[in-house]
Parts: sequence; C-alpha cells; structure tokens
Amino acid sequence: MRHQRKVKKLSRTKPHREAMMNNLATSLFISRMIQTTESKAKELRRVADRLISTAKDDSLAARRLVAKTIKDKKVLKKLFTEIVPQFKNRPSGFSRVVKLGRRRGDSAMTAVVELLTEKPKVEKEKGKKGKTSKKKEKVAAAAEGKSEKNKAE
Repeated sequence: MRHQRKVKKLSRTKPHREAMMNNLATSLFISRMIQTTESKAKELRRVADRLISTAKDDSLAARRLVAKTIKDKKVLKKLFTEIVPQFKNRPSGFSRVVKLGRRRGDSAMTAVVELLTEKPKVEKEKGKKGKTSKKKEKVAAAAEGKSEKNKAE
C-alpha cells in the first residue's frame, strides 16, 4: 500500500530533486511552456500551481515564500506582474500536462507542461508578419515567374 507516500522521488536525493524542481519552475515561468519527462511534468505541475496560488496573495510574505523556489529576480517580478494577474479569477488549475509520446533516445514518455495564460500578442504578431510576408513574397515571385513563362509559350 502507498499510505503516506506523497512525494515522487524521481531517483534523486532530496536536495537534487528540490533544485531540479526549482529550475524547472523557473524555466516554466520564463517560457510558459517546457518539455520534459512525464513524471517530472506531473510533479512540476504540483509545484507551479502551488507557487501561483501563493503568489496570488500579493504580500511581502508571499513574495518571500515564492522567492525560496524562484531564485531569479527577473522571473520573480514577471510572475507577480504578468502571470499572476491573469489567474485572479481562476481558483486552481493554472497549468496543464499534455503527453507527447516516447523520446527517441531512451524511449522515455515525454510531456509538455504549459501555463494556461494568454500568449503575448506583440510577439505573436511580429513572428507571423515576418515569416508569412517572406513566404508570400516567395510564392508570389514563383507564381509570377511561372505565369510569365506560360504567357511566353
């Protein structure tokens, strides 16, 4: 029976496991989505959801508690100013785990952990405009080249 066994050890010592979860949580808050193994992803979801729940109470004590896990000051500021305000009306379930399949090298089950926030609109528009306009130009140039060849024939 599994009574009183709440922590997945992930074949690591306690300090190693805590440091790994801190680093994964920091990476998650930086990029809003990370890919890792399924078991790490499930544990990370627990850690990240607890951090966001604590951060929702925007007090000095909450900041200090979250700062124990998130060591990077820029990421800590981003968490409190950008990420947490998007979750003010949501009581729980701030992240999700999507299973991807097996990793090619060692056949480990992989998964993506993502925050359920809106992606920044500025980054989206810039990325799409730059890529699509270049593609459209190439397609248009190719179409013009083909149509001129057809006309000449």
